[in-house]
Amino acid sequence: MPSVVFVAPFLMSTTRGFVEAAADLPEVRLGLVTKQPLEAVPEGLRQKLAAHWRIEDPLHPGQIQEAVQQLSRQGLGPIHRLLGSLEQLQVPLGQVRDALGIAGMGAEAARNFRDKARMKTVLRQAGIPCARHRLAANRTEAREFAAHSGFPLVIKPPDGAGAKGTFRIEDGPGLEQALEMFRPAPGREVLLEEFVVGDEFSFEAMSLRGEVVWRSFTHYQPTPLQVLENPWIQWCILLPREIDHPRYSDITRAGAAALKALGMGTGLSHMEWFRRRDGSIAISEVGARPPGAQITTLLSYAHGVNFKRVWTELMVFDRLHIPERSHAAGAAFLRGQGRGRVRNIRGLAQAQEEIGHLVVESNLPKLGQAPADGYEGEGFVILRHPETAVVEQALHRLVSLVRVEMGP
Repeated sequence: MPSVVFVAPFLMSTTRGFVEAAADLPEVRLGLVTKQPLEAVPEGLRQKLAAHWRIEDPLHPGQIQEAVQQLSRQGLGPIHRLLGSLEQLQVPLGQVRDALGIAGMGAEAARNFRDKARMKTVLRQAGIPCARHRLAANRTEAREFAAHSGFPLVIKPPDGAGAKGTFRIEDGPGLEQALEMFRPAPGREVLLEEFVVGDEFSFEAMSLRGEVVWRSFTHYQPTPLQVLENPWIQWCILLPREIDHPRYSDITRAGAAALKALGMGTGLSHMEWFRRRDGSIAISEVGARPPGAQITTLLSYAHGVNFKRVWTELMVFDRLHIPERSHAAGAAFLRGQGRGRVRNIRGLAQAQEEIGHLVVESNLPKLGQAPADGYEGEGFVILRHPETAVVEQALHRLVSLVRVEMGP
């Protein structure tokens, strides 16, 4: 019976879903490492745990290692797998796997995914298309890159996740303002990239012993950076039913090559990429962890399976079984217009009448709700249908109908 340790700093709903999926695996003894005390773990999950260990800093490799060793000594025995679903955990988990001889991605490969400047260097050396970049340790290096690449450009921390902490720079004064905010220095570098103009997508892949054995594509409408720059935009992601369409052939090849170059062994990856206006592709960044923005939920609805369970089975047992995709799916993110709390929601009745039959899950904003602190907004609606075009049209209609008004 394998013993598995799952590291989850806080048991927020999404993370808790992954932990519960691991706890439900047959014949698995699950230990949980978290910052939360045992009494704060929901009772249903608490009853499924074989062990629990609380640490003060769940991102600290030394504390994680000590917790794993304590759990091993106190009944779990030899640890078969060490898991965590958050981007920030991947390098610490790799360090602990290396130190304790636990199977899975080690620290060097994890750094290839976590450090975005290092990632792009690896990809370029392998001949894989990605945006031009420069890791700047001072203002002079940043200015040199801007002079070479031209404006607009993108500036962000090298260990960012998704589009968080990312800014588009239009000109020299904008660059100086950003440099004043980031204050680059040795050990506190900033990543600059060319601004890629085109449509943005993601490429999700399941790899088994270094080979891509399953893949999927998601369309962002509009791009995440546009969403961050415009808090009023209600945006969508679309998961097409079609996986083997010829329009994905180039990114399928490049994506598999990128994962191999970065050192992906067994796991789920989330790759963001662009289709430039001239038709060429450019890989933006890759995470060696499950995707956010409800993509995992969309995959569950599209395949009729709990995708969190699929991921945990892959990570624990090195096996993969995913039913054929039967539906397209999409998520519309509802974002507040104005400042303050949610004061009114317009268009819900009309949206229900036109689109309600396609809705499979929703988390609607509530009157009086405080503004969200993330780009997913105050609520979301998930749609599903066997035809991709039906879902895409319904998503656009939904975000045009519904308005979340904020006010005092």
